Amino acid sequence: MRTPLYGIFFAFFTFLSVICQAQTPPVYQDKPYWQDYSIKYYIDKNHGDLLEAQADRNGAIQILTSKGDLLHPHDGQFLYPGTLQPDNTYRFMKDKKLAALGVYNQQFVYLSDQVVLSNAWAGKLFSEHGLSNAKYFQGGPDFTFLVSDGKSLNLLKDSKSVWKGSLSGDEIVGIRYQPGASQFWILGKKSLHTLPVATKSLTKVLDGTDFTAFDLSNQGKKIIVGTSNGYLEFDVATKKQVGAVRRKLPWTDITAVAEVDGKVWFGSTKGAFALRSDGKFDYYNGERWLPGDAVTHISKGPKNSVLVLTEAGLGQIVFEKMTLHDKAVFFDHQVRSRHIRVGFNSTLERMEKGNLATGYLEDSDNDGLWTAMYLGGEIFRYAVTKDPEALQNCRESLDAMERLYTITSIPGFPARSFERSGHIKELSDSERWQHAKDREWDWKSTTSSDEVIGHIFAFGAMAELIPDKNLKSRAITLIDTLMSHIISHDMYLIDYDGKPTMWGKWNPSYVNSFPTNVGDRKLNSSNITAMLQTAYHFTKKEKYKKKLLELMQKHGYLTNQMRSMNEIGKAPADADEHAKHMSDGWNHSDDEMYFVGYWGLYRYALNDTLKAKYKQQIIDHWRAERPEKEGAWNIFTAMTGTKEFDLNEAVWYLREHPLDLIDWSIQNSHRKDIELLPENFRRQTTKDVLPPDERPVQRHNGNMFTLDRKGRSGGNEHSAGDIWLLPYWMGRYLGVISAPVK
Repeated sequence: MRTPLYGIFFAFFTFLSVICQAQTPPVYQDKPYWQDYSIKYYIDKNHGDLLEAQADRNGAIQILTSKGDLLHPHDGQFLYPGTLQPDNTYRFMKDKKLAALGVYNQQFVYLSDQVVLSNAWAGKLFSEHGLSNAKYFQGGPDFTFLVSDGKSLNLLKDSKSVWKGSLSGDEIVGIRYQPGASQFWILGKKSLHTLPVATKSLTKVLDGTDFTAFDLSNQGKKIIVGTSNGYLEFDVATKKQVGAVRRKLPWTDITAVAEVDGKVWFGSTKGAFALRSDGKFDYYNGERWLPGDAVTHISKGPKNSVLVLTEAGLGQIVFEKMTLHDKAVFFDHQVRSRHIRVGFNSTLERMEKGNLATGYLEDSDNDGLWTAMYLGGEIFRYAVTKDPEALQNCRESLDAMERLYTITSIPGFPARSFERSGHIKELSDSERWQHAKDREWDWKSTTSSDEVIGHIFAFGAMAELIPDKNLKSRAITLIDTLMSHIISHDMYLIDYDGKPTMWGKWNPSYVNSFPTNVGDRKLNSSNITAMLQTAYHFTKKEKYKKKLLELMQKHGYLTNQMRSMNEIGKAPADADEHAKHMSDGWNHSDDEMYFVGYWGLYRYALNDTLKAKYKQQIIDHWRAERPEKEGAWNIFTAMTGTKEFDLNEAVWYLREHPLDLIDWSIQNSHRKDIELLPENFRRQTTKDVLPPDERPVQRHNGNMFTLDRKGRSGGNEHSAGDIWLLPYWMGRYLGVISAPVK
C-alpha cells in the first residue's frame, strides 16, 4: 500500500520543523515579573521599642511603640530613606494608653488599657474590656474582640463580656481569628488552643516549647508556628503537627510570622525571609532591605508591599511589575545621572551611610575596563534599538577611552585612568600617577592586561556594529595603535619607564614559563589570540596575522588555550614562586578577561576550523562556570550559537539583581539553609549560589559565592553599566532575550 502524497509532504515538513526547532537558540520572552525593592524609614528619636506596623485601606501606615506613641512614615522613597515621625493626625490619641495596634475590616483599631477603639465607623467602636494590662487583641465576627493581658482572655462585644477564660500554666503570645471556621486561635509559649465563637469552648490542640509567633496560612488550612529555634506546621483539619520542626532556615530565632498575599513571611533576630513555592526562602537582611536586623513585626502594606518592622525602623518591601527592559531603563538613568566621570563608567565612592548626595566619583585602576564593558552594552543597545541616546553615550565613552592613549605621550600605551592635577597628592598610590604635558591633568600608569582586553572588545564591537564612520574609524585606529605598540615591543606593554607593566606580558618566554596547569598560560594565550585576530580583521595588516600564526604554530598558543579548564589548578611543587602565587586559587578576574576576550576570539576567527575550536574552548570554560549562574558568561556563551547556555540562569541573574547597588554590609555565613562546602581551589563556598539580591554587590570579576561583606556599610554605589546593562543588551543583540512583551 502506498503512502498518500500529502502524508509524505506532512512527514517531510514535520521533520524540517523539528530540525529548525533544534537549531533555534532559546529565547526568553520578556514579560513583566515582580521586582522587589525596599523603602526604609529610620527612627530618629527615642520613642521606645517599635512594636507593630499596620496599613489601612487608604494606604496609611501607623507604627505603635512601647511608650504608646503612634508614629507614621515621613518622606521616604527608594534609595532615599525617610524617618518615622509622631502621628498627630488624631491629636487626642496621645492621651490614650495604647498597648496594641491592629486592622479590622481594613481599618485601624487600637487596644488601650481600658478599651478597644477606632476612629473609623464614625468613632462608634469603643468597647471596654476590663483588663488593665491588656496587650493582645483580635477582631472576630460582627465587632467582637478577644482581648488578653497574657494570662486572661476576655471575649467582648459592645463593652460586654460574652466569655472569659485563661490558658492553664501558659503565657499567651498571640491571637488570630479564622473566619471560615468562625474560631479564634490562641498561641501560648508552649501550647496552641482553639476557641470557637459558637461554643466558646477553649481546647488545647498542640503542646510544644518556646513558641514565639504564629499565623494562619493556606486559606486557613494550616497554622505556622514560629519558635526560638525554627518553625512548625500544624494541620487545622487533623489537629496534628505536620512533620518535624523546620530548622533549615536563613535564621531560626523566629520573632514574627505573617501570611501576606498567600506567602508566609518570617521575622527573626537576623532579618526577614519569605517561603517560596519551591520550599526555599527569599532572604531580606541588612540595610539593602531593612533599617535593622532584629524584626519585631510583619504585616501587609499598601498595594503590593510588605511592612517589616525592626528595632531601628521600618522596611517597606515593595513588589512592582516590570520587564527586564523596564529595569534596563531604570539602570540607564542610574548610570547617566550619577556614574559618569569625564566619560568613564565609575563608582560613586565615600558616601555617608548610603546617602547618594554625599559621594564623589573616584578614579579606578580599571576605569578603562569598566567603561569598555559599559560601552559594549551601549553598542549592543544601539545595534538593537538605533536609539540616538545610546549612540551619544558611545561617543562620550569613546572620548574618554581615546584620551587614555593621548594623555600618556607614549605611542599605543593607554593609561589606567586620568584625573585633574592636585588629586595626585591625596592618593596612597601616588607613585603610579604621572604628570601629563597639560599640567592640569595626571594619568595613572602600570596598565594591566585587564584593561587591554577590555579595550579590544569594545573597539572591535564598535568597529563591527556602529555605522557612524567617524566612530568606526577611531575604534579601528585605536585597535591598530594598541596592537602595534605590543608587537613592536616584543609582545609586552611598555610603561613610561621603558619597562613592561606587571601584567601586560604576552611574550612566549613569559607565557610558556608557567606550568601547563597554571591558568595564566592558557589565559594569556587566549587573550592575545583574540587581540591579534581583532586587529587583523579590521585593519587587514598582515603583521597581525603573521604574529598570530607564529605564536600558535611555533610557541604552542593554540595548544595552551585549548587545554581544558578541568586541568587548571595549583602549580606543582617544583614551580617558581610566581607561578605558585598566581595559582593559589581560582581567579575570577581571569574569567572576566577570558569571556570579554571571547568576543574577538570567536567573532573574528581567522577561519572556520579555528572558529570551531574556539567554540569548543568557550563551552568548556562555560561548563566550569555553570555553578555561578553568572549572567554575562552565559550570554557570552550564547554568541557561539550553542543551544545550551543556561538562558534561564542568565535571566535569573538579571531578574534577581537588586535595584539597590549600594555596597551595604552583607552577612550570609550564619544561615542554616545553605550547604557549606570544604575549602576548595575554585573558592566555591556553598553548594548552590545565592541570588544576587541576597549577596554582596559583585562586578563580573568577583566570586559569586562570596557570602559576607563587612566594613563601612553604605559607603559606595556601583554602576549598573558593566554589571547589568552589558549582559542584558548583549542578550538583546544576540536575540536570546526578546523585546518587552506587555
